[in-house]
Amino acid sequence: MEADCHSVLLVSHDSKIISQISAFLIPPLFELTSTSDFNEARRLSGERTFSIIIVDSGDGFDIDFAVNVSEGYSTVLLLVPAEHFDEVSYRVEGFGVLTATKPFEPFYFYNMIKAAIAVQYKVQTLSSQTVKLKTKMEEIRVVNRAKMLLMQNLKMTEQEAHRFLEKEAMDKGMKRIAVADDVIRTYG
Repeated sequence: MEADCHSVLLVSHDSKIISQISAFLIPPLFELTSTSDFNEARRLSGERTFSIIIVDSGDGFDIDFAVNVSEGYSTVLLLVPAEHFDEVSYRVEGFGVLTATKPFEPFYFYNMIKAAIAVQYKVQTLSSQTVKLKTKMEEIRVVNRAKMLLMQNLKMTEQEAHRFLEKEAMDKGMKRIAVADDVIRTYG
């Protein structure tokens, strides 16, 4: 697999953490955007989807931002002080937020980033499958509506309506949903 560029948003008030993480996440494998302002981070995450969002929780309890951005497609990694790790981790894991302690060892942080990338690939795969399923369900709904209209207006059986849509699609070189849309426009 070709190496992808992972967009990362880092939110931290701590210049030391920003410096440490910036040293790890270097181009071309990573495109890093950092900010110390949570309002700016909200704006940035609303404008685009980042692969990974790293949130440095100052005292371990300002986790609202991490939970809010976890609703999107980004993988969220929350850095918390070691003394609050268990409590915070328990509170955010149900939202799919990964947690790591700070200060962190470079090897540990590297492994957390690798885990975040793996999670991101899984999210992308599942998202793609969800879109395909929604599209298929919409097609089934439209085709069923068209069949119902053919049955009501042309007194066809369900099998005849199904065959009609399939044959029209094949004869006209159209997708079945396009033929169903035509039927709905005609009889709906």
